[in-house]
Amino acid sequence: MKKKIAIIGSGIAGLILANLFKNNSTFEITIYEKEKILSLDEGYGIQLAPNSIRILNKINFFNFKNNNLSNPSKLDFYSKDNKKICDISLDKFNTDKVKYTTLKRSTLIEFLKDGLFLNNIKFGKQVKKVSKIKGKLLINFLDNTNDLVDYIVISDGVFSNTKSVIENKITQPIYSGSIAVRTLIKNTQNYPFVKKNISLIMLKNSHIVIYPVNKKNELNLVCIIRQSLKDKIDLNSIVENKIVSQNKNLKNLFTNKLEWWPIYLTKKPYKSTYENLFYLGDAFYTFLPTMAQGASQSIEAAHELFNLFSQNTKNLQNIYFKKRLERIKLVNNRSIVNYHSFHLANPLMVKVRNLILKKITKSEKFLNRYLGNIYEKIED
Repeated sequence: MKKKIAIIGSGIAGLILANLFKNNSTFEITIYEKEKILSLDEGYGIQLAPNSIRILNKINFFNFKNNNLSNPSKLDFYSKDNKKICDISLDKFNTDKVKYTTLKRSTLIEFLKDGLFLNNIKFGKQVKKVSKIKGKLLINFLDNTNDLVDYIVISDGVFSNTKSVIENKITQPIYSGSIAVRTLIKNTQNYPFVKKNISLIMLKNSHIVIYPVNKKNELNLVCIIRQSLKDKIDLNSIVENKIVSQNKNLKNLFTNKLEWWPIYLTKKPYKSTYENLFYLGDAFYTFLPTMAQGASQSIEAAHELFNLFSQNTKNLQNIYFKKRLERIKLVNNRSIVNYHSFHLANPLMVKVRNLILKKITKSEKFLNRYLGNIYEKIED
């Protein structure tokens, strides 16, 4: 008899997990999404390192149209005056079919959606209550429907309302002290950096990351700025005072529509009181964006959970939790180091940082330890 898995939330993590299960006849998968439709707005860009591309290739991502994504070969570091400091070759972590990839989030969502059957996703479903019945979990939805399942996977984001409902306590994240400002650059006529590469511009108390998201010369720009939420958020003023004031030549990068969001962090990873319920993606843990591993770790976690289910692993929740904690510690430590080093303000410290960057980016041993341990081959 098939085991039923309910996935709450149709973001990247939930859709990946459902796609991995598509050809596994042992399980019946249903995604429950509180919105009426999947959001396929133009959206912002995401970076996918080799650790996540290897997993996506298991669901035929290698056949995806190349004009809808990009494969930057270098990460270029720049000082606040647009002078290049050094670069890291991303090709050293690539193979013919596994390459560092950048694209729009909406593009990946559409690819994942198209891989599923229509009856795999049910919209307008918000969890009201979960209760245990003879080893199974009964989900009651606000529309007065219900489903009795063997497992529940919660993947409804960092502000998981479902988590608070299920655990019967508030489980809200904390504000990191920074906001992200995003825009899409479509006119690259006077673009000061190498368009095919990822450009990282390090400023005082902020940094900018720019990368291509397709073969149409569209570039995604994300600027991480230290900012109190107590102050009024006037994007044009913030960009002018905290970015352009440091380098007037950056002003042309912010001429299109700007969007922003506060960056929140998970207080600590959470294990459910129900042994057959699992948190996935941002609902499990949210990283600082300074290792560009948010989406990749969601994909990686979905793959780990899929393997544990498929292997009929005993003590499944504890094993999954332990494996995730190990990866979180590794990625999070690097994210914190990057966050502080990208935002240095003291001129002497900036000079020292730049000298260190020039040295370590040429060290194969360092790159293999610092990045290779993140991009390493994923276990089958």
